[in-house]
Amino acid sequence: MLNQKIIETLSTQLSELFEGGRGLPGQEAMRQQVRAALQSSFARLDLVTRDEFDAQAAVLGRTREKVDQLELKLSEIEQRLDNASGE
Repeated sequence: MLNQKIIETLSTQLSELFEGGRGLPGQEAMRQQVRAALQSSFARLDLVTRDEFDAQAAVLGRTREKVDQLELKLSEIEQRLDNASGE
């Protein structure tokens, strides 16, 4: 799931933008509301971290290599079988 620090940073930046600065009345309540809204939105989006994405991309790359190797071996076996049946 998405890093809590990202949500906190976005929440703080948005609350400062809406409030116009630090230490204004209601700023903490606004920040909490923005944080809750962000967490809810991100949860519905089913996001993954960059590390999780990169890990899955690496797995997919290794799997693609294995499939390519197996396709090559299968092609070689089929060719040998064709040659053996043709003799």
